[in-house]
Amino acid sequence: MDHPCPKCGKTFKKLSGLIRHERGHTGEKPFPCSQCGKSFADDRHRKVHEQAHQGKLERPHRCADCGICFPKPSELRRHQRAHTGEKPHHCPDCGKAYSRSESLKRHLLIHTGERPHLCTDCGKSFIDLQQLKSHQRIHTGEKPFHCPVCGKGFSQRGNMRAHHRTHTGEKLHHCADCGASLSTSSSLKEHQLIHTGERPFQCLVCGKRFLHIWRLRKHQKTHTHTGLTHTPD
Repeated sequence: MDHPCPKCGKTFKKLSGLIRHERGHTGEKPFPCSQCGKSFADDRHRKVHEQAHQGKLERPHRCADCGICFPKPSELRRHQRAHTGEKPHHCPDCGKAYSRSESLKRHLLIHTGERPHLCTDCGKSFIDLQQLKSHQRIHTGEKPFHCPVCGKGFSQRGNMRAHHRTHTGEKLHHCADCGASLSTSSSLKEHQLIHTGERPFQCLVCGKRFLHIWRLRKHQKTHTHTGLTHTPD
């Protein structure tokens, strides 16, 4: 007998599978790590996490492109899409493609306009619970994601991963024009301005435009030092 999810209709062969799945809707994470207190929705994930604390986590699946190793073949396959650019999950409404099914599910809510998760501090609403929790760290100052190399804390997992690449040297983002490799998507966007000729940062005093924000800030100091305060016509 199949067990359907009352929220989304997905069915499961076992009741335990349905129970684990429903935690994705409720946000419940009843399994805390005995080492650091981080909680998990699935006890299996908690056990794997604790193995990392104990130095027992095996990572037998190695990426042939960059050498990073993963404990599961499914994690390796997801990682490899960063190299191949493969995006197998397509939106039936607009055709936009994603490398992860979770990203597609979040995207689909854009078409429905549904934003059911409300921040009680500022009233801003979000598509999913994870986005709300991530946003709330702005109010709490919480930084739960720590770099495994230097220990620096971050409020967003993506920011921590981008920082971690400064230690590993991993560069997943490639320029289609010249083949240059960058460690973050923001670095790639900034690099691509070299090819487009765009200079998006403009001085409000004299109108001069710059490729990088740090060059604009340096330039603006020349106006401050000379006492120039007029604005362009």
